[in-house]
Amino acid sequence: METARHRYRGLGAMKRIILHIDMNAFFASVEQQADPRLKGKPVIVGTGLGLRGVVSTSSYEARPYGVKSGMPLREALKLCPYAILIPVDPVKYESVSKKVMDIFFTYTPLVEVFSVDEAFLNVTGSLRLFDSVENIVTKIKKDIKREFGVTCSVGMGPNKLLAKLASNMDKPDGFARIMEEDFPILAAKLPVSELCGIGPSLTIS
Repeated sequence: METARHRYRGLGAMKRIILHIDMNAFFASVEQQADPRLKGKPVIVGTGLGLRGVVSTSSYEARPYGVKSGMPLREALKLCPYAILIPVDPVKYESVSKKVMDIFFTYTPLVEVFSVDEAFLNVTGSLRLFDSVENIVTKIKKDIKREFGVTCSVGMGPNKLLAKLASNMDKPDGFARIMEEDFPILAAKLPVSELCGIGPSLTIS
């Protein structure tokens, strides 16, 4: 298991190279970019901002206080009383998401949109154009940052399962990879809920 600081070797022996790209605190990041006054401040994007509202996502400035997605807003505000509450704006997020996905398609036609803020990219055939996985990841990150002012975490593996696990290893704005031979050791350390939580369709092929 290595981060992007180490150049990837052995690509010739790898049948597939899958990237999982996860936009960091996407809703909150989009709101901070749309309103510069929110940058650097704890932001909570919530659904139903009344007493029964819940946290949809929060900025990284709010997370050290213990604010988590799915948490009741009342509880989140007790933990982070100075947080700025923003109502969910699906139209805004979907608009930015579509443009981000369009960037992915400039690097490979094999893009699987997994949700509004994450996607899988099969870049196996793209190496001939971009020389290395690191180049692809660096260019994608720069494109997204330049166009939208937001960051993403990228995981690489020989399949979707390992790529998605890898993207959680170096957040925010990181790049990590997991090789197939690393999986038995990694699986022994991870809780079963984390492995199952990524969905039954993401199995090792």
